[in-house]
Amino acid sequence: MIDNWEQFLLPYKQTVDELKIKLRGIRKQFQNDDQQSPIEFVTGRVKPVSSIKEKMVRRQVREDRLEQDMQDIAGVRVMCQFVEDIYQVVDLLRKRTDLTIIEERDYINNEKPSGYRSYHIVVEYPVQLISGEKKILAEIQIRTLAMNFWATIEHSLNYKYQGEFPKELSDRLQRAAEAAFSLDEEMSEIREEIQEAQKLFSRDRSDHNIYGSHKD
Repeated sequence: MIDNWEQFLLPYKQTVDELKIKLRGIRKQFQNDDQQSPIEFVTGRVKPVSSIKEKMVRRQVREDRLEQDMQDIAGVRVMCQFVEDIYQVVDLLRKRTDLTIIEERDYINNEKPSGYRSYHIVVEYPVQLISGEKKILAEIQIRTLAMNFWATIEHSLNYKYQGEFPKELSDRLQRAAEAAFSLDEEMSEIREEIQEAQKLFSRDRSDHNIYGSHKD
């Protein structure tokens, strides 16, 4: 019986914090090398206790199996500009020696029936505690900004309807998911143009040391 959830979740919080720092470090390295980073930004969270308990009931996860059977207590999200960037991030993670990939789920080429797209990687991360090393499961979700916008809206609606969407709303969500992916595909087509423009803008901005200004 878990009677101290704060203590139980402490290694998960440390895992999220460390993974965020390391993934943001990748972005910084690309920038320092004057290269286009595949990582736009990184967020993370530890699943709230109420959500853990709800999922335990829904998925029939026993408390003594919680650490092994619930893979997303620690969650990190990596945002990318382009679909190609997602697979570049996946390759970078595969090469790392400070974590072990347990499972990969490609919901981009194999989207869910709802229209959801994202790339999920479950990793085993060794976190250092005063009691010694503890291996924590964490889920890293890698997606484009368009995929994230859709998923955030769908998540809110899912909370309202408890997964039982009216058919018209479900159909609209699927169409919206396709539209979001079409946007990603269009952006990929002009990727080089976009990145060149962003590089020029970034250089111009640093030269003039003005943020977000427009020339007259």
